[in-house]
Amino acid sequence: MEKSVKQNTSAPVDADYSLEAVPDSARKGFWQMFFVMLGFTFFSASMSVGAKLGNGLDLSGFVWACLIGGIILSAYCGVLAFIGSKTGLNMDLLCRRTFGSKGSYLSSAILGFTQIGWFGVGVAMFSIPAAELMGMNEWTLTIIAGLLMTATAATGMKALEIVSYISVPLIIILGVYSMVTAAAEGGGLAYIFAQSAGQITLFTGIGYVIGSFISGGTATPNFIRFAKNSSIAVWTTVIAFFLGNTLMFCFGAVGGAYTGKDDIFYVMIAQGLAIPALIVLGANIWTTNNNALYTGGLAISNISKVRMKWTTWISGIIGTALAIWLYYNFVSWLSILNCALPPIGIIVILDYFFNHKKFGSDFNEYTINWFNIAGIIVGAACANLLQWGIAAINAMVVAAAFFFIGEMLGKNK
Repeated sequence: MEKSVKQNTSAPVDADYSLEAVPDSARKGFWQMFFVMLGFTFFSASMSVGAKLGNGLDLSGFVWACLIGGIILSAYCGVLAFIGSKTGLNMDLLCRRTFGSKGSYLSSAILGFTQIGWFGVGVAMFSIPAAELMGMNEWTLTIIAGLLMTATAATGMKALEIVSYISVPLIIILGVYSMVTAAAEGGGLAYIFAQSAGQITLFTGIGYVIGSFISGGTATPNFIRFAKNSSIAVWTTVIAFFLGNTLMFCFGAVGGAYTGKDDIFYVMIAQGLAIPALIVLGANIWTTNNNALYTGGLAISNISKVRMKWTTWISGIIGTALAIWLYYNFVSWLSILNCALPPIGIIVILDYFFNHKKFGSDFNEYTINWFNIAGIIVGAACANLLQWGIAAINAMVVAAAFFFIGEMLGKNK
């Protein structure tokens, strides 16, 4: 691997430190980070995945899918949170250490592409049913919603905090009401789950739980790097990805099993909650879309070296243009996310703990690490091709194997 000059550590010109580490003076406390991360995981797409679980598993299977998948997802994200807070680096800057200055372009392209896609899914998840409910043209509302969400994401970390403070309490109130109402009217949880059980396997359910937010989880360092210390970073992340994500699944699963629908918006309409759903789900989607677009902007910034304020606008325009297509291809998109993101995260994790000095401020950049790049490509390909197990786990195992092969050959050389 070719060596070059030390990384540029000049003073930043933006408040979000898109091309440098977050200094101690910009770090934030527990509650600020907690609401940002909880708002991140409070995503209506997770509620829709929960509805699919509720329509395909019995109560016991649903509980096990959430428990096993939640532990794996929160552990993966918790380790990335530790790394992000310790280094102060966003995911794309971490990838420069792991994959090389040019090699990180691949990881940034995958991160950016998937998160811009999630942004598009979120915009359409709100605009299409909302347009139908209000009698508007779906494209008109999609463009308006996409541009408004892009404007707040481009504002940076402060906007993420404000939107989260508003949306998190609202979605908890609406979700609990929807779940309690469905359980009471449907004859209890066990009964309403039993009506549609058996359509999917437990392994499939676990895969849905992991895949629902593995892409967002891989981007965890982008937000948690602002935490004051690693304890705050890890605890806020683990709580958000285990408790917060599980709540979203429960809200969607109970309503979905009761109504037989797999889109949370239509679940709530069937429960007579159309107007509250329109308002609260809009705010709920806004929080995660801000985080997704923030990640997309950082990814493009790593490739282009343009500050994220402008790259976020580019990401938002692309995501808005693709929004309606992504909405109607959500299951296929979820499968892609299962396979493409986990190899990046696991290789960064392994590289941090096995090559800790690479993540210091005096790191000398190199061009590319071919074994780690191969881990991304082959890991994603195997996850797509293998017909057994859980795609995200398969991808991480294969990627880790390539990392260790590269380590052994490099040391021998």
